[in-house]
Amino acid sequence: MSSEELYISVDIEASGPIPGEYSMLSLGACVVGRPEQAIYLELMPDSPRHDPEAVSVTGFDLQSLAATGIAPLQAMQKLAEWLANVSASEQKAIFIGLNASFDWSFVNYYFHKYLGENPFGFAALDIKAYYMGAFNLEWKQTKSSHMSANLLPHTSPTHNALDDARYQAELFQLMQQRRAEQG
Repeated sequence: MSSEELYISVDIEASGPIPGEYSMLSLGACVVGRPEQAIYLELMPDSPRHDPEAVSVTGFDLQSLAATGIAPLQAMQKLAEWLANVSASEQKAIFIGLNASFDWSFVNYYFHKYLGENPFGFAALDIKAYYMGAFNLEWKQTKSSHMSANLLPHTSPTHNALDDARYQAELFQLMQQRRAEQG
């Protein structure tokens, strides 16, 4: 890992499959290698549209979240401030995720919709794709259950965005260690 790059593990929970029509309900992020440097946000839904199955996976009650969640603008401001605080001025924050395309689409959309820009830039690193390439595997071998059985992390996913971000960060760190050992 380059000192010019800072890997940030990000996970979100959403009310459906795509941003714009569905809402990002929660976001968790942590610095890879420093899981205590983290942020967790629960957001007010910004769309009434929702997929009941997706919402049931999150464990959220949308009416409660509408009352207790942070407004999306404030949430994205807090995330941008947190990113600025955890990264040194010469570091580029790199968004990583397990199935990054899903989480990235919501985070990118929300940053652009509410702040006009995305501090991560325009790209994300997918942990599944990294695992596939780093260890010469087939796509079907990149399920998180396969990764866990192979890498033996201490954490596990729970569908809490911060727990899952920490789990992803640990998986990624274990992958990097394994690659370094293999030389």
